[in-house]
Amino acid sequence: MKWAAGLLCLAVAVCAGLEGARADSLRVCADPNNLPFSDSQEHGFENKLAQLVARELGKSVSYVWWAQRRGFVRNTLKAGACDVIIGVPAHYDLVETTRPYYRSSYVFVSRADRDISVSSLEDPRLRALKIGVHLIGDDGMNTPPAHALGELGVVENVVGFALYGDYRQDSPPARLIEAVAKGDVDVAAAWGPLAGYAALHSAVPLRVTPITETRRFALLKFSFAIAMGVRKGDEALKRQLDDVLQRKGDEIAALLASFGVPSVREPAD
Repeated sequence: MKWAAGLLCLAVAVCAGLEGARADSLRVCADPNNLPFSDSQEHGFENKLAQLVARELGKSVSYVWWAQRRGFVRNTLKAGACDVIIGVPAHYDLVETTRPYYRSSYVFVSRADRDISVSSLEDPRLRALKIGVHLIGDDGMNTPPAHALGELGVVENVVGFALYGDYRQDSPPARLIEAVAKGDVDVAAAWGPLAGYAALHSAVPLRVTPITETRRFALLKFSFAIAMGVRKGDEALKRQLDDVLQRKGDEIAALLASFGVPSVREPAD
């Protein structure tokens, strides 16, 4: 019986240690290969934001790494493996969301030396340009610019790039912006944070212009408020995160700007 009692004591000690480690750590669900948002070297702005939040909460940061594709929330946050996703759309129904900490939009990206000053999807010049867009899958779930161009009948000159791409490469979504720099496409319609970061680091100067005049496509959203996500019902952590996001708003805005994240105002009703 002594050995049984010993094992029980060991199990209790291990469990207590695990609970203590969890209490001292902000457990973050993140993609290890998705700059500028996050990577395993913690170089992304979501990594930097996680460090800022953890510091304010008196905790360290630990990660559960998982490719941010279908099943990401189910296999990380909902599985109880981690406690917070640093970037999700505000009011995302799979999680409990904090107050938004930035709003960005889809943008056009072109080489600066081409002087392609396009901001509207209805600009007639787009019909004569090779346009790159991200494609999410073959089930009709594609990005708003891809849908809008299809509605306009701009199809033959559109080149699709898989959003998820080849995960063996660094940050697969970046292939779209690289195609602009190489001249493989004339202009790309991309999510602003990805485009802004790529423009900062591109050897070829790039122009990033928010997509405007989107009211015709009323069912499509082109700008999104971004928040943090916690498990449904985890009100305590949500309140803590909300407090940090409110107090550190200026510092967070400066961090995002240093990564080239385009910021847009909330659209008027």
